[in-house]
Amino acid sequence: MSEIATNDQITTYQNSEPATMEEGTAAAANTEAPLDDEPENDKSGCYKKLLVGLILLGFIVFVIVDTQTNNYVRTGIVAFLEWIENNTVAGVFCFVAVYFFATIFFVPGSILTLGAGFVFSAALDSLGWGVLLGTAAVWVGASLGAIAAFLLGRYLFRDSIALKLNEKYPVFHAIDNAFVEKGLRIMVLMRLSPIVPFNVLNYAAGVTGVQFWHYVIACIAMLPGTILYVFLGASAGSLTEIGGDDEDEEEGMNRAVTITVVVCGVVFGFLAVAVTGWYAKKEFDKIVAEKESEGSAEMSEDDEERNNNNTATIEA
Repeated sequence: MSEIATNDQITTYQNSEPATMEEGTAAAANTEAPLDDEPENDKSGCYKKLLVGLILLGFIVFVIVDTQTNNYVRTGIVAFLEWIENNTVAGVFCFVAVYFFATIFFVPGSILTLGAGFVFSAALDSLGWGVLLGTAAVWVGASLGAIAAFLLGRYLFRDSIALKLNEKYPVFHAIDNAFVEKGLRIMVLMRLSPIVPFNVLNYAAGVTGVQFWHYVIACIAMLPGTILYVFLGASAGSLTEIGGDDEDEEEGMNRAVTITVVVCGVVFGFLAVAVTGWYAKKEFDKIVAEKESEGSAEMSEDDEERNNNNTATIEA
């Protein structure tokens, strides 16, 4: 009976062995399949980013060239503001949408902000309500556009540029850590400074490691500058004055207010740079200390290995 049982066990093992090998081969194939798809997914992701980046760059280049040549964008904005004056309710929602896209595509927001103060004050026949409604429309449109530009900057440039620079240069890593730890404070100071380019800052912040919610909350700091420029627009004589050249626009503004804006912008700009530099220096010192500790730990491990080798040699 034992011999028969043994033979049955051998037969069962022989019959089950090919199945086990087939299962192992199938499992290996299943584990290798995703690895083969990873390069294709990486390539498709790169192509998508490249396509989005080229489309975005094309619109931005068009806007920049147009502001120096034909001024089609400026003329269209003035005509749009004139339409809002006669269509206030629909104009508020359209204004928010236009400001949203203007922020993403680097359209100068000064004309829209000043124009909002003028058209809403004229439409409501009230300076106070016009400034209030214009401020709300500008701030909502600018905030939504800034958030969209931030997400685009993070999607397009964070992995391809920022992370590589952080790995290669400790200084960039320290600055990135400063934005991660104190991003809210830094972004608030930058938003309070009118001299910091608004459209550029949106994309640049996306490249850094600042937390998304810190960036969103910091948009509240845009309100003081928004109220000021909307009020200046409400005090303008006409849309032609607002939509004119920069020199005419500066002549239409009160010089004392202009000087105040410039001084505040310089002060907050320097504060933002100083705070960023201070926190970046602290983070840089931490990184240097960590590297030194890692280096000393590696040296101690090497010394231990050498001592052990010497001891083994002496004993031999």
